[in-house]
Amino acid sequence: MALRELKVCLLGDTGVGKSSIVCRFVEDSFDPNINPTIGASFMTKTVQYQNELHKFLIWDTAGQERFRALAPMYYRGSAAAIIVYDITKEESFQTLKNWVKELRQHGPPNIVVAIAGNKCDLLDAREVPEKDAKDYADSIHAIFVETSAKNAININEVFVEISKRIPVAEAAGGTSVKGFKLGRQASESRRACC
Repeated sequence: MALRELKVCLLGDTGVGKSSIVCRFVEDSFDPNINPTIGASFMTKTVQYQNELHKFLIWDTAGQERFRALAPMYYRGSAAAIIVYDITKEESFQTLKNWVKELRQHGPPNIVVAIAGNKCDLLDAREVPEKDAKDYADSIHAIFVETSAKNAININEVFVEISKRIPVAEAAGGTSVKGFKLGRQASESRRACC
């Protein structure tokens, strides 16, 4: 079975749950007292998708403004980016749009983008309507899913959807693109987690 390495970066404001999503996906664990990421952390997980093994090389970037300038170093060469917002914080959804703009300007042209509205277990505190977020994701041809790292809702599904959009490798060595192209505008250390 073929093994493909897929670099994935997580982007978004501090406190939206990027590290919790990664820990839930890789280790199936959740720590409500997880510390903010400094710079970035790196984890891997290999899953079977159809007749391939996809080894996700996951870069979990820091959300604090002071680390924002480092983000291009992590999304450069990425097959996918998961941009996370907190459904209980409207501001985190508005910031997400800035990440999309930055990816369009500086990211790989064929990067698969997923929008993850995290903390969907906190419905009573919702500030971002699901329809608004889904409509926005549709408008940029991105994957959309609401997740809860705490309750393990739709975490694996985000990565399955990414696998579905990654160009299929052909035996002849070429690629057959099925999916999405983010248009451009003008012109191993392993962190113990949770």
